[in-house]
Amino acid sequence: MHDLSFFRSNLDAVAERLATRGLTLDVAQFRDLDARRRAALTETDTLRALRNSESQQIAKLKKAGEDTTEQQAKVRGIGDQIATLEEQVKSLEEEFRGLMAGIPNVPHESVPVGKGVEDNVEIHRIGEPRKFDFEPKPHWDLGPELGILDFERATKITGARFAVYVGLGARLERALINFMLDVHTREHGYTEVLPPFLINSASLFGTGQLPKFASDLFKCEGFDFWLAPTAEVPVTNLFRDETLEGDKLPISLCAYTPCFRSEAGSHGRDVRGIIRQHQFQKVELVKFTRADQSHEALEKLTSDAEDILKKLGLPFRRVVLCTGDMGFSSAKTYDLEVWLPGQNDYREISSCSNFEAFQARRAGIRARIEKKTEAAHTLNGSGLAVGRTWVAIIENYQQADGSVVVPEPLRPYLNAEVITNKGGLR
Repeated sequence: MHDLSFFRSNLDAVAERLATRGLTLDVAQFRDLDARRRAALTETDTLRALRNSESQQIAKLKKAGEDTTEQQAKVRGIGDQIATLEEQVKSLEEEFRGLMAGIPNVPHESVPVGKGVEDNVEIHRIGEPRKFDFEPKPHWDLGPELGILDFERATKITGARFAVYVGLGARLERALINFMLDVHTREHGYTEVLPPFLINSASLFGTGQLPKFASDLFKCEGFDFWLAPTAEVPVTNLFRDETLEGDKLPISLCAYTPCFRSEAGSHGRDVRGIIRQHQFQKVELVKFTRADQSHEALEKLTSDAEDILKKLGLPFRRVVLCTGDMGFSSAKTYDLEVWLPGQNDYREISSCSNFEAFQARRAGIRARIEKKTEAAHTLNGSGLAVGRTWVAIIENYQQADGSVVVPEPLRPYLNAEVITNKGGLR
């Protein structure tokens, strides 16, 4: 949500910057609705003051023993006017909130202007893709051949875009979760939390998924519960409607959750394998900062996510997203893309964003700075997407005989150095 005073005072400049995201802000509509809403509020307040004044006069007249029939009728008429205006104000406020809730965040000035993924800017590459002396296979072939990934039974149980991990495949997923949490808590200074996986509508509004992206979510019928699309939502909302002490910031939290997404609008993309699933696991990094800390914190958070890839020896690159490719709530986003030899391409494995005060205003998260309060800044990023890290390991560490070498940092977690074919489910 935007700072309304700033938005109103800088409307043309805001509209120009939002246009770089591909959004045409109807400035005339905003000004008209805002003016009608403010006029109705002012008129209502004026009539309330008049009613109070007339009521006080009636009390004096009654005390003096005078007839107040005419004055009482006037007050009743004022009350009827107020009731009508209150209905108008309510309708205008709902329309105005709906308008503001649908306007995305303004990109930070450092974000490159562009229309889509082709205009994203590479920052750096870490690690060289391995040169194979055989044709590397994609994970959707390797996994079933090793007996560690079963798509057919997952489809039988639930449907398309689900997977069953088996044996060392399941243990690798679990090992990655524990490894990521251990690194972030022991080396990067995060506090681990385990939040609910079911969340309410207020939480989704706070982080910007509702109302615009309801079709991307799974709703529990009969309840105001939704399946969490990412730990960003429950962890950010830990402090909803709270005021944080500025000297305690930044607060750095990490959390593992399963994530659930309908992937509306992505039909036909990544239909093979586990790159784009309805259910997947993720370790999320979330930070709460002061305004003057947030962009430095974004660099730190992104580097923390990169450190997991470095420790696992996976080649990757960092790109900064252009204005036309950013998420709804983000002011600036870095994507980390890992090299997948089975697909001969870099694929996103983490998206690290600074939302500045956008989410905090929606969620009512404030910071007390030198006896004054202001909207806090929020950030988050995957540290990492577990399933995609699983894919990267299987594809990058595959051997000519079909086995997969386990990266050294994960061996204590798996108690294994190599994944070989054990036959899968029997």
